[in-house]
Amino acid sequence: MIDSWLEIACEVPEEHGDVVAEFLTDLSGKGVCVDNRCVDAFSTSEIPAPTRVVIKAYLSAESDPAPKMHELETFMSQLHSRHPEAHFGSPTLSTVNAEDWSSSWKVHFKPLRVGKRLLIVPTWEDVPELLGDLVIRIDPGMAFGTGGHETTRLCLEMLEGVMDAEPLLTVPSLLDLGTGSGILAMAASMLGAGRILALDIDPDAIIVARENLALNQLSEQVECGTAPLEGLTEKFDIILANILAEELVRLAPHLAERLQPGGALILSGILAEKESLVRQGFANQPLKYVKTASAGEWVAMLYRNVDGL
Repeated sequence: MIDSWLEIACEVPEEHGDVVAEFLTDLSGKGVCVDNRCVDAFSTSEIPAPTRVVIKAYLSAESDPAPKMHELETFMSQLHSRHPEAHFGSPTLSTVNAEDWSSSWKVHFKPLRVGKRLLIVPTWEDVPELLGDLVIRIDPGMAFGTGGHETTRLCLEMLEGVMDAEPLLTVPSLLDLGTGSGILAMAASMLGAGRILALDIDPDAIIVARENLALNQLSEQVECGTAPLEGLTEKFDIILANILAEELVRLAPHLAERLQPGGALILSGILAEKESLVRQGFANQPLKYVKTASAGEWVAMLYRNVDGL
């Protein structure tokens, strides 16, 4: 196993990214990658198109990089001569450790308190617990949901409020639509929900959710699957839907159908500017709008099913 690599990085205008990536692929004899962008968005449709990209390639740390760096610098100089209006950054060379790729992102995921009782703790952290804490240990893997994003946090806070308002000894059933890492389903179980169904259209997310459920000894309390909402016949006392605004509107009649009379529907994943879109999309459903909570550029909304009451 190689413990370290030489990383070549080229910052270039986005429109020239493909040609530079192709050259670096040939130069290194391996694939290339494009640096992740630092954005705060729930949906890829909300991310503006990039104007510049950083393309990286890797060489063995035991190799002499000088000849290949000379080839790259010559290529970049020729590319600039053909496109003098464009700015091409100078290629950089650095050493990276193999473990950095799989664990460096973890520095940004720290223990987090949400609401009055929920404590979300990464699997690689150890923190002191307070009396009454409901501790969720989580490794999000490739799925969405650490509690850090406003959409998840708003959902957790609203869920806790709904659960606290339930009559004593009530054990509500719950549907978590778009479960991702399973964090909302786990919180619901710890807060006192009974029957819980966690669904996601991404099979990889369900794998991650099941791993997190097992980690928290909740595998028997939560059923996971990829079934579409439209195919369900069961009704639930609480439904959580932390997905895109446009998808919430599309699913509005199905969400209303699956909610028990008097039940609570929590919608999240909604940019503040799209709250009116969601309100309009649910206006014809037998649901009563209760309130909106906001954090940053995001909102979560609470509805109640008034049909049959």
